[in-house]
Amino acid sequence: MIKRNAPWKNIIEGIMNTNATSEINKLFGNKAFDTPKPEALLKFIINLGTFEEDRVMDFFMGSSTTQAVAMKMDRHFIGVDQMDYVDTISVPRLQMVINGEQGGISKDVNWKGGGSFIYAKLMPKNQNFVKEIQEAENIETLFKIFYRMKQEADIDFRVDLDKFERSISEPGTPIFLQECKRELIRILDKNQLYYNYADIDDADVRSKLSDNDYQFNKSFYSLNESCEE
Repeated sequence: MIKRNAPWKNIIEGIMNTNATSEINKLFGNKAFDTPKPEALLKFIINLGTFEEDRVMDFFMGSSTTQAVAMKMDRHFIGVDQMDYVDTISVPRLQMVINGEQGGISKDVNWKGGGSFIYAKLMPKNQNFVKEIQEAENIETLFKIFYRMKQEADIDFRVDLDKFERSISEPGTPIFLQECKRELIRILDKNQLYYNYADIDDADVRSKLSDNDYQFNKSFYSLNESCEE
């Protein structure tokens, strides 16, 4: 791997990645990401393939640059991410945009603020166990989590659970904290980290949802209705 002391220049003349660092610093006081993208670059790209009122999709929203620019350019947007910084960086940035934030392309497009967005999280299932395992501070806690996993978690179908349990409970077998964490996470079914919408009407799943969350999901995933209705 070639390591660089400075980010690559964009191929678009006059738009530099260094501009993005300055933009992020003004919003959050320090650089949130190593390689943020400048709003001017996203403005150029969004202009290439969309018109006002079109939808812009970003599966790796990061610091919400794409969504911020889309909002300022009168586009709808969908952003997806799975990292904790969504709560501390992504969402707060869009709230700043709504409040009339004047960085990036704001002056170029005469941005005055306004608009809205819906912020939703997937409902965790096995992901709750992943979090507990990662935060466990000793082997005793991990064993307690494991015994609950046997009762409540979805285990990878390829795992022989009895054999696995014997391997970690064999007398004289050394058990190391980090290795045990890796093994417990390994045996979880990664396709069941979150509840699937298809299960929403199952009694045990429905009992975990408020009426508002239930109705929101029905609206959001409907082919005939809009989540704005």
